[in-house]
Amino acid sequence: MTKKLFVSILCLGIAVAAVSQQTKDEIQKKQQELQKELADLNDTYNEIKKNKKQSIGQLQLVQRKIRAREELVSALNKDLRLIDDNIYLTTLEMNRMRRELDTLKMNYAQSLVFAYKNRSNYDYLNFIFSATSFNDALKRVAYLKSYRQYRETQADNIVKTRSVLEQKSQFLTNSKVDKNAALKTQGQQLQVLEEDKREKDKVVQELKGRESEVAADIREREKTRKKLSAALQAAIKRELEEKRREMAAKMLREKQAREEEERKRKAAAVAAAEREKANQPKQGTAATQPSASNNGNANAQPPASTTPSRPSESANTGLVTTGPSNRDYSVFESTSEGLTMSLNFENNKGRLPWPVDKGFILIHFGSYTIPDSKLKGVSDGLVISTPVGTTVKSVADGEVSAVVDLGGEDAVIVIHGKYFTTYSNLSGVSVSRGQKVRAGTILGRASAGSDGDGQTTFMVSNEKGNFFNPEFWLKRR
Repeated sequence: MTKKLFVSILCLGIAVAAVSQQTKDEIQKKQQELQKELADLNDTYNEIKKNKKQSIGQLQLVQRKIRAREELVSALNKDLRLIDDNIYLTTLEMNRMRRELDTLKMNYAQSLVFAYKNRSNYDYLNFIFSATSFNDALKRVAYLKSYRQYRETQADNIVKTRSVLEQKSQFLTNSKVDKNAALKTQGQQLQVLEEDKREKDKVVQELKGRESEVAADIREREKTRKKLSAALQAAIKRELEEKRREMAAKMLREKQAREEEERKRKAAAVAAAEREKANQPKQGTAATQPSASNNGNANAQPPASTTPSRPSESANTGLVTTGPSNRDYSVFESTSEGLTMSLNFENNKGRLPWPVDKGFILIHFGSYTIPDSKLKGVSDGLVISTPVGTTVKSVADGEVSAVVDLGGEDAVIVIHGKYFTTYSNLSGVSVSRGQKVRAGTILGRASAGSDGDGQTTFMVSNEKGNFFNPEFWLKRR
C-alpha cells in the first residue's frame, strides 16, 4: 500500500510538472515572438524618426509598439501566475511528501525494533517449528521472507522520497528565482510602456499642431484611394465584358458545330436512302414498293454518337459545372482555370504570403482616426511600411489584369478567378497586362509615401468590387 501511494505521488508530480512545462514553453515562445517584433518595430520607428516631421505612419508604429508591449506585459503576467501556481502546488506536494516520509520512517523504525527484539536464530527457528502443521510452517517461512522484503522496500521508499523531495526543493528554489526575474522584466517593460505612451502623446500633439498638413495628407490618400477604386472597377468591368464575349463566342462556335453536325447527319441520311433506292430490283411488287422493313430503314435515324461529352461543361452553355454545387454563380468561374484559381485563393485564406518580406502595417483596413482630433480617413486595404525599393510580390497564382499609372506611382491589379488583389505605390513595375503570375512573382518595388518613408498598399476584393480585410487572408506573422 505504501509503495502504491509513493508511486501515485511520484506520477502525479511528474504529470503536473509536464503540463506546467508545456504551458511555460508556450508562454516563453510568445514572449520571444513579441520581443522580436518589438525589436523590429523599434528599428523601423528609429528610421522613421529621422524624418523631422511627425507622420501618420509614425503614430501607427508607436501605437503598434504599445499594443505589442501590452501583449508582452500580459504574457509576463501569465508567466508570473503560472510560477505562483507552481510554487503553491509544489509546496503542497512537498508537505504531503514530508508527512509520507515521516510515516515511512516511523513504520521502518517499528520494523527495526521488532527485528532487533527477534534477532536471534533461535527466535526465528522457534517461530517456524512452533507451527501446527507443515503447511503452516511453509506459510511462516514465506511470511518471514516477505517481512524482510517489506523492510527493504521501506528503506528504498525512504531513499526515493528523500530524493524526490530534494528535486522538488530545487524546483521550488528555481521557481522563486524565475519569479524574481519575471518581476524584474515586468517592471522594465511597464516602464518602457509608459515611455511609449508618452512618445505617442508627443506625436499626437505634434500632429495636432500640423493638423492642416495632416488633413491635406489624408485628402491626398483619399484621392489615391478613389483613383484606385475607379481603376479596379474599370478592370473588373473590362474583365467581365471579355469573359462575356468569350462565352458568347464559345456558345456561337458550339451552336455552329451542332448545326454543322446536324446538317452532315441529314445529308448522310439522304445519301443512304438514295443508295438503298438505287439498289432495289426494277420488276415485281418488290421492285415497285419497298418493304415495310426497307421503308423503315430508309427513314431510320442514324445511331447516336457514342463519343462521351465533356463532363465539366454544359452542352447548351459551355459553362463549367464541376466544383461545389452551392457556390454562387460567377462568370469568372465559367472556365475550369477560373474556378481553380478561385478555389485556390479561397482555400488559402489566412495562409497567403505577405506581398513584402519585411514590413509592418501602418494603416489597417477600414476607417481610422487621429487621436484627439477630428481627422479621419478610410483605407480599402493595408498600408504597409517597408524600406524603399523592397520587392512587392503576388500573393497567389493569377493573371495581371491591369497596370495603372496613378500619377507619380503605379498600381498592379491581379485577377485570381473571381478575386482581385491590388498592389499600389509601386515603382519599377516588372509585369504587363495579361501576364500569368505565380505566388511570389515580383510585380514591382515599394516607393516612398507622402511622408518620405517606403510603403505599399495591398487590397483584396471580389468581382463585385467588395473589399475584404487583407489581415484575414494573409498568414499571421
